[in-house]
Formats: sequence, structure tokens, C-alpha cells
Amino acid sequence: MALKKRNRASAAFSSSSMTDLVFLLLIFFMITSTAVTPSAIKLLLPQSSSQTAANPVSRVYIDEQINFYVAQGKQRERAVAFEEIEPFLQNAVAENPEMYVVLYADESVPYREIVRILNIANKNKYKLVIATRPMRNE
Repeated sequence: MALKKRNRASAAFSSSSMTDLVFLLLIFFMITSTAVTPSAIKLLLPQSSSQTAANPVSRVYIDEQINFYVAQGKQRERAVAFEEIEPFLQNAVAENPEMYVVLYADESVPYREIVRILNIANKNKYKLVIATRPMRNE
């Protein structure tokens, strides 16, 4: 009495589950990459040997063409005229008196433009931090 197997094992490889996994990963990375908002303003910050871990609440940017931008918290940067910076910072201090102002200035910006922002911070007694990039060991 010979018994035969009714089901034979197939040696074929089914890649449908692998394809589903790849598509799920692709969708995951596409969604998470839109949540990351890199700074749209291209600045080459000056180098410094020390870095601070201040929690910036308001940011002021000066690019190499002397355009001014401001942002608060996780908001995106928006272009403003120089005259609008002080009222913006005053509103930010009204919301959070313990805020820090972080100044991001391209290293090619003339010193007088940086001093203008420093004067606003000094006049209003804001805590100001100047952003730099770490020094490279060469």
C-alpha cells in the first residue's frame, strides 16, 4: 500500500510580502521626511571652540545679502524689515519672559549689522546668544 502525498512543497519564491514591506518602509520615510524642516536660509556660521545648549525661543537670521528673518519656537522663518525685529521680539517676550534670542548671522555679514541686533537686545535686556558652528580640528 503506497501512500502518496497530496500536497507538494513548491520551490518557487513569492516576493509579494517583501514588496509590501518595501512599500510600507517607503511610505514611512516619505511621511517622516516631510516632518523634518531644515533651515531654508543658507548661512555659513562663524566657528567657535565653545557651544551653548540654550533653549532658543526666538531666532533672528541675517544672511549674506543682509536680509533679516525671524522665527519663534518651531515656526518657519519669515522675512522682515529691520524695523519689524524689535516689535517681533517684544511680542515674543510678552508671551515668554524667560526666552532667549538666538542670532544666526552669516560670517560674511558686516559687524555693524550684528551690532544693530545686539543694541536691540541690550536696550530691551533680552538674553541673546550668538549661534556658531563647532571648530574643526585640522
